[in-house]
Amino acid sequence: MASRGRRGGAPAREGEQRREEQAEQQVPAPQGLVPPPPPPVDYGVFMQGLVQAMQTQAHTQAALQDQMEAQDGKMQQYLEEKKASQNRPAAMFQRQDKKKAVYQAP
Repeated sequence: MASRGRRGGAPAREGEQRREEQAEQQVPAPQGLVPPPPPPVDYGVFMQGLVQAMQTQAHTQAALQDQMEAQDGKMQQYLEEKKASQNRPAAMFQRQDKKKAVYQAP
């Protein structure tokens, strides 16, 4: 009985992947200008910049916290004043009755 397909039980896709990998390995490197390697990193300068950034962030966070607390204080004062004003009896409006003017014909 004749069987169709590959022998060895390997799927066709594995063979295709192997051919693609071999083709990628055989592709020559692109010709032209190659960029120079990046300059060496001075880690001392890098760390100084990092520490400075962290200090700036800490100062900014502290300033924002102070602002927030000041605003909460103002809000608390406002709420207390509002509550006190609601507890005070409001001035009663006095109704002034105006006499109705009667139109009299001459």
